[in-house]
Amino acid sequence: MNADLERLILLQQLDSTADAARRRLAEGPEREKALDARLDAARHRVAAAKDQLARNQGARRELEKEVAVHQNRLSKFRDQLMAVKTNVEYQAVQKEIGFAQGEVKAIEDKVLERMLEADELTAAAKRAETELAAEQKAVDADRRALNAEHTELQSTIERVTGERAAAVGAIDKQVLAIFEMVSRKRNGVAVAEARDGICTICHVRLRPQVFNTVRRNDAITQCDTCQRILYFASKNEVQGSGFSVQGSGSAGSNPS
Repeated sequence: MNADLERLILLQQLDSTADAARRRLAEGPEREKALDARLDAARHRVAAAKDQLARNQGARRELEKEVAVHQNRLSKFRDQLMAVKTNVEYQAVQKEIGFAQGEVKAIEDKVLERMLEADELTAAAKRAETELAAEQKAVDADRRALNAEHTELQSTIERVTGERAAAVGAIDKQVLAIFEMVSRKRNGVAVAEARDGICTICHVRLRPQVFNTVRRNDAITQCDTCQRILYFASKNEVQGSGFSVQGSGSAGSNPS
């Protein structure tokens, strides 16, 4: 294989690796926000559950106050009952007592409903707190993984930068200029594999004589359509991943 072509393939691999690492690093703030959002959602569920419980307890206290009011009325009516002098008065007070007792019974039923509801709400609040604790642990683990990945990506960029400098220094200046020009125009992908007579990035069929030249890998040959520098990888080379540069740096972008 032409020495400069082999170096260009390596250079493309390095650029694609660095580009992928930079794009992954750029996603860091959004991934941090997503982690924060997960915790905020879990905290909101806890707050909502506690708020429901607090409202239940407040409603129960109001009902208990109403019971106390009616109990006080009942006490007064019973006192009045001891002092009545006619049957008509007695029946009137008895009627008031019966009405007050009905009110107390109805309100006490509501208190019981609130008590049963409170048991469910208390359990829901505890579940929400347990889920929050579990989510906190999961987010902490994800955050540690994110930080570790960040460190690894930075290290990858530094390593690739050094390897790129060494590769660039060994490439013919004119050939390197072609690579850099195509890379700028084609979203950082200046080298493409030719396979079955087709440029595997722009997917345009090559002229037979061009493909034949590319198959020899002994010259710098560009695609007539996208201008990328072409190379040919035999089946053994493809299986061994010795020359593959497709997709390593163009994911998420339009390489053509």
